[in-house]
Amino acid sequence: MARGTEVDRGRALLDGAIAGAVGSTALNGVTYLDMALRGRPASSTPERTAGKLAALAHLGLGPEDRAANRRSGLGPLLGYVIGVGVAAAGAAVIGRPRLPTPVGATLLGAGLMLLSDGSMTALRVTDPRQWSRTDWISDIIPHLIYGAVAVATWHRLAQRAARSRC
Repeated sequence: MARGTEVDRGRALLDGAIAGAVGSTALNGVTYLDMALRGRPASSTPERTAGKLAALAHLGLGPEDRAANRRSGLGPLLGYVIGVGVAAAGAAVIGRPRLPTPVGATLLGAGLMLLSDGSMTALRVTDPRQWSRTDWISDIIPHLIYGAVAVATWHRLAQRAARSRC
């Protein structure tokens, strides 16, 4: 592999990670806004997923009072890791933004949703077949916003990098 290609892939990976972090922040912001507007409680699925993953890895989280607190912290952290990872992986594979923003946003948001909801379904934390229309909307909208914000951020970072090379 040529040195320039390695640098380009490394730059794409870093830009993708940054875009994923920004997208994940937007996803969480929209989710918290939804909770505030509708008065709904936070989802327990991130904590339950963290607990299931810890059990699968044979990791003790300590006495139950501390384990509950650890699951509370690990659940959202898993969300950020997945959000950053999905965008970083997408950027590393693609190299530079090529798709129109709406297409890229939809693909990235759907990919994140598939990975997060799919893993929770595989772990038997949730069953999307039992979700209501409102549940689906509450899941789809933040993931699409994640995709839109991540792709817009990635495009912006790529534009700045291209200008700095000139």
